[in-house]
Amino acid sequence: MKEKTFQETGKLGFGLMRLPHKLAGIDIEQTSKMVDMFLEAGGTYFDTAYVYQGSEAAAKKALVSRHPRESYTLATKLNASMLSVSATAKMAKKQFETSLERTGAGYFDYYLLHALDEKNYKRYEEFGIWEFAREKKAQGLIRHVGFSFHGRPDLLEKLLTEHPEVEFVQLQINYADWENDSVLSRANYEVVRKFGKPIVVMEPVKGGKLADPPEEVKKLFKAYAPDRSYASWAIRFVASLDGILTVLSGMSTIGQMEDNLSYMKDFEPFNEEEWAIIGKAMKIMGEVNDIPCTACSYCTGGCPQQIAIPDIFKAVNLQIGSGRLKEAKTAYAAAAPEGRRASDCIECGQCESVCPQGIPVIKDLKRAAEMFE
Repeated sequence: MKEKTFQETGKLGFGLMRLPHKLAGIDIEQTSKMVDMFLEAGGTYFDTAYVYQGSEAAAKKALVSRHPRESYTLATKLNASMLSVSATAKMAKKQFETSLERTGAGYFDYYLLHALDEKNYKRYEEFGIWEFAREKKAQGLIRHVGFSFHGRPDLLEKLLTEHPEVEFVQLQINYADWENDSVLSRANYEVVRKFGKPIVVMEPVKGGKLADPPEEVKKLFKAYAPDRSYASWAIRFVASLDGILTVLSGMSTIGQMEDNLSYMKDFEPFNEEEWAIIGKAMKIMGEVNDIPCTACSYCTGGCPQQIAIPDIFKAVNLQIGSGRLKEAKTAYAAAAPEGRRASDCIECGQCESVCPQGIPVIKDLKRAAEMFE
């Protein structure tokens, strides 16, 4: 089987960030079934990262050790921004060797500098990570070099101008964030298209939020296609855009895999009616003042109070986005036991320093405390 290329990568990618769990770890048996289903349907692109806890090791067990290397493509990422302030370039570069060891993949088809934005992009320069990636590509250990991005269009343009060696860019794009002033999906998309680079899409379902959108959006979708999942609208929207290499879906269940494959195995772009419907959905979502948390959980690892920030924000959004007050209160009670409530935040700011969405976490925790305590 010949090596997979950009052109042969399927429109649906398997994101390995939200894999199914069993007891304290990733459920390898279920993950393996999902991997098999994805490959059998013609999928090839698997996405993991050094900082996704247990994900690279799971990729080795469920994918690499069970399937021929030429039958899939594997992407992972080096994250210099989440290292401590005393970290060194050597420590950052060590992530590459660790990722190779964890996955056993031999090489990476796609290697990304992870989560670049205004707060951290200089660290990648100071540590010489751009040059490091070029060296590893010259050694045959990386096939394609890119980066994932959470910043503003002017920085994106600067990075692509200064680093013509970049072959693809990973962006957060979904219909809720298309015109969002914080995420700037459309503006960033247009910058990358101007440079002619392929785009890998992350968070097409916005951390699962668009699988359960506000009631007004549900009515729109159901009126046109009663049997379609809400997630299908989100994923097909981004897959219908020009220049998309693949759309990552962080699937956690076999049911999610089955649903995604049902409409992405033989993908058909939006027709004119569907574009008009998604335009109405965008307008509705733009009027919902919820917290744009995607539950990546980067904020929780270093929280000295061990506050379950994403779960608290999910409870807030249940009330704001759907008006489900009773469910929201129940969800908050489960997420915030004594000593780990929103009001227990000591405002150290660690969470805000690593949040890829730029959420004012401290302010929004106060908002949660006012709602539920």
